[in-house]
Formats: sequence, C-alpha cells, structure tokens
Amino acid sequence: MPGKKGRKDAELEFRNTVLADALQTQDMAAVAFALRHGPTVVPLLRVGARDNPLDSGEVWTYRDPDTGDIALLLFSDAAHKPATLPPGVALQSPAWLRAFLQAHSDRITTVFFDIAGPHPLQATPADLLAALDL
Repeated sequence: MPGKKGRKDAELEFRNTVLADALQTQDMAAVAFALRHGPTVVPLLRVGARDNPLDSGEVWTYRDPDTGDIALLLFSDAAHKPATLPPGVALQSPAWLRAFLQAHSDRITTVFFDIAGPHPLQATPADLLAALDL
C-alpha cells in the first residue's frame, strides 16, 4: 500500500553487551554492574512454554562426573554458548539470577561466564550474590 511503511518485527537479542565488555577487561566491578543492570543468557535443558509467563524453562547445569560438583554456566551472548550444550537459552533478569543463586547456592560450587571464550570468568555463587546486592 503506498505511503505505508512495512512493520518489521524486532529480533530478540540474546546478549548483554555491557557484560561482554566487562568480561573482556576482567573488571569485577564492571561485571557486577552489568549483572545488576542487565540480563544474562542462561542455557536451558527445557525451554519454557510460550503461553505461560511463569514457566521460565529448566536451567541446564554441569555436573563434574568425577567430583559431583555442579557448575552454572552463564553467557554474555548466546553466540558464545558452545554448540555441545542444549540449544535452548533464556534471557534472565538480575532479579532472576539473584533468586536462582540464593535458591541453589548450597549445590552450585562455581559459576562460569562465557566458558568457551572469548573472555571466560569464574566466580563463586557467594561472590555473585554479593555483587548483585551492592
């Protein structure tokens, strides 16, 4: 129709560029800021139901077969998630991350950011909770 602009659906971006920049510099204060003010990409074992906003899916965690230790893997960008992990991801808020870490901090021993690069970082759940509470 003349004079009418076509509407383009916005693509959902699964990334937090502020977190990616903070990981590049390995600046913990910048990482804390990015976690408090932006989303985190979380790998999912099961994706949540689209028609149920209360279903956020099932978070995928890594269990070390030798020690039984559980690690949470988080990403600054879905493009940094290794293809060997389940394909589903969610973009989770700082409040979600705080609640998840509080609920599972007794079982999760470590948290890895962008484990396969380009700028990986490791932290304890306690350190991340402290950063989120600043």
